[in-house]
Amino acid sequence: MDGKVQVYKRPGSPHWQCACTVAGQQRRATTREESLARAKDVASDWYLGLLGKLRSGELKPGKTFAQAADRFIDEFAIITQGERSPIYVEGHRQRINNHLNPFFGRAVVSEITAGMVQDYRIHRMKTGRNGKPPARSTLHQEIVCLRQVLKTAHRHRWLEQLPDLSPPFRAASKISHRAWFSPDEYKQLYAATRERAKHPTAERWRDASETLHDFVLFMVNTGLRPDEALGLEYRDVTVATDEATGQRILEIAVRGKRGVGWCKSMPGAVMPFGRLQARANGGPRDRLFPALPRQLFNTILEELDLKVDREGQRRTTYSLRHTYICMRLMEGADIYQVAKNCRTSVEMIETYYASHIKNRIDASAINVRKTRASPDRSANAAVRPGLSRARSKVSTAKT
Repeated sequence: MDGKVQVYKRPGSPHWQCACTVAGQQRRATTREESLARAKDVASDWYLGLLGKLRSGELKPGKTFAQAADRFIDEFAIITQGERSPIYVEGHRQRINNHLNPFFGRAVVSEITAGMVQDYRIHRMKTGRNGKPPARSTLHQEIVCLRQVLKTAHRHRWLEQLPDLSPPFRAASKISHRAWFSPDEYKQLYAATRERAKHPTAERWRDASETLHDFVLFMVNTGLRPDEALGLEYRDVTVATDEATGQRILEIAVRGKRGVGWCKSMPGAVMPFGRLQARANGGPRDRLFPALPRQLFNTILEELDLKVDREGQRRTTYSLRHTYICMRLMEGADIYQVAKNCRTSVEMIETYYASHIKNRIDASAINVRKTRASPDRSANAAVRPGLSRARSKVSTAKT
């Protein structure tokens, strides 16, 4: 076509792509052909079809993906202010700049198809860092960001309908249970943190070691998320006596990703809270944990060989929350009350926690055996039915 149409291949894709400029706008499409000769025919027909639409007035200059992405970031940062973390917004910005724009940037949003999205998946799987493909969760986050950009284009009528972004050939994914500490592992952990608090490796680490010990006990007895604990102030915590049990517990006003909620702790959280307040002489507006002791926590886990669980998942400070949930279920606590106290859903707990807790299975309800008649009696009754009836008549006569 006198150089007006280009046919090319992307790295990692077996299909030929085509590109041209019509109405001052760069346009791209996939031919879905692996043969160069057939790809040229498809590209020619595609180009002539665009010219026909241009003459009839159907074809108008469209917005590119890069323009839609810029609009999405501007809207997302402003509209979600106070609802989404700036780190989350920055993550979308980095995904667009590092991966999505280099691939889709010059494409008109109306020409982004499910096939082009699949080409992007193939491209990413073959261009990972150090020769390794990105993790499934990483690629999923990029597709989520792509969907948000295309939704922005759809809202502004730059795109008639969203393409199908679901991954083809997807098998059912394995549900990975959250890393936690079993009761024996938890005993190892708090014994190690207690010893480190009594005998720190250096005197300058004494305060951090004592804080870590209280942090571990506080988290496993409250089930707070790490970010919720980080934002907790002394005025948010009240030591109270529970009316139902008579135990001294903490009543905590929690401010986190689910808004403001309430948490009632186990009695084991009262003593570490008192030590934290006495040691820091904390005022009402002071924070319980100005900084989470992650580095020291990870160091102790490495020393105890507890950093990675049996399934190969790395334990973090979030694992203390998971430990609280699992231990409550093991003790027979009501799953609805646990979900309410942890500000999550019963479905989430059933999926990621309850399914791998052995105490949730009632052996007495499973190992039930049906009562069966004696084989000898049933055989005699079948062989000598007349004798049985005769004996019955004799018994009646005697009576």
